[in-house]
Amino acid sequence: MKLMKYLFVGIFFGIVLVKSEAVSWYRIFEMFKFQSFHMYGIIGSAVLIGIIAIWVIKKTRLQSIEKETITIAPKDKGMYRLLIGGTIFGLGWALAGACPGPMYILVGTGVFSMLLVIGGAILGTFVYGIMRDKLPH
Repeated sequence: MKLMKYLFVGIFFGIVLVKSEAVSWYRIFEMFKFQSFHMYGIIGSAVLIGIIAIWVIKKTRLQSIEKETITIAPKDKGMYRLLIGGTIFGLGWALAGACPGPMYILVGTGVFSMLLVIGGAILGTFVYGIMRDKLPH
């Protein structure tokens, strides 16, 4: 019963993403072709809200639901690995038409071909687990 709050937040988040057309393959395609501001507006709004939330957390020493102080790790100095990882993530997003969260939302809306993409993501995670020790971190 304790985990039900996460289920409800996930369902709410899914509804918001569907209604805002953030999971629309057409909208994602427009974004990658620089034809529309729609997705950039959504992503930019999320970044702005995240910046404000981090500032509030740092200034007020906010606590989590479990009453633990929220700590934010220092910034990472390794841009090389972030650029490579971000590029791979972006290519997968462009090819699949969805990033990891919306893949499940799209299955919930009846786009069952997304199960192939989820299978590929799981396979990629498995391969990463095998190669993790050989990759730069």
